[in-house]
This record gives sequence, C-alpha cells and structure tokens, in this order.
Amino acid sequence: MDENDFYDLIRYRRSIRSFDPEKRVAKETLERILEAGRVAPTASNRQPIKFHLLKEGEVLSELRKCYSRSWFHDAPSVLVLTGSREDAWVRSYDGYNSLEIDAAIMMDHMILAAESEGVSTCWIIAFDPAIVRKALKLEDNEIPLIMTPLGYPPDDYQKREMPERKRLEELVKWY
Repeated sequence: MDENDFYDLIRYRRSIRSFDPEKRVAKETLERILEAGRVAPTASNRQPIKFHLLKEGEVLSELRKCYSRSWFHDAPSVLVLTGSREDAWVRSYDGYNSLEIDAAIMMDHMILAAESEGVSTCWIIAFDPAIVRKALKLEDNEIPLIMTPLGYPPDDYQKREMPERKRLEELVKWY
C-alpha cells in the first residue's frame, strides 16, 4: 500500500449501519483483522484487552440484546473488547489508568484493517454493559469497553458523505 492509499483509507472509512446477514466474513479475513489489534501498541505493552469474536449461536443472540438497533442485529459477526483495570498501566503521578486508551487504539487498528479488507464496521459504546457481561460470562474485574459489528452492507447500500469536520486550524496549536 502506498502512502496515498493509506490516507484515502482513513479519509473514506465510514461507520456502516446496514448489514447483509447472509454475507459472512471469511475466517482468514477475521484473523487478519484480529491480528491488527494484537500488534497494536498499548501502554507499557501491558496488552490488557481481550477480544471476543461472536459469529453465531446463543451467545451472539444474547449479546444482541445489549443494543437495540436493527442493523446491529443483522450483522453476521460482532467483535467485543473487554479489559481489566488491574492489568492496565497506571501513571504514577496521578493514578491515570490506560485501559480505555489501550482498547481504543486496538479497536482503531482493527477497524482500519477491516476497512482495508472491505469489511464494514461501526464503533459502539452505547450498549448495556450488564447484558454484555452476562452474555460473555465475564469475570468480575473484566469490563466491556467497545464493540463493532463486522460484515458487509447490502448490495444497494450507499455510504454517506463524511460529516463536516473542523478545519485543521481549529484543532492545532503550533509551538
């Protein structure tokens, strides 16, 4: 991939909210996506995140109850990231815990890898964590953090245009 391809991938990636339940993502493709998360950097290389990939069955059916949007229920696969605060790096100066940042970095790597594979995703954090905890039978110290469906949109799906973004000048303070 050349530099322009990478920047185009970032620029044109969108959250997709429509999935064809019949179009499954191949295991080899899912493995490449998961590998992108595995190699992502985490604070002090602690790797406090666990990946839960649900492709079918009762656990997936139970998990789907955590988020009511119909398009989420159509996705053939769902990836959930969980983690433990005890396993994450803590900044000694003020006790800041890196768990959520580590999860975000890993998920972003996987979402960009999915985009490069032609697999659609959508960040989800507005879910009921109690339902996720019960469906995945998580340990008491394991926190559900982020999830994304993984799949392909229907053939007639039209990606939306990029929403308006702030100009770079509004975001950057040069020193």
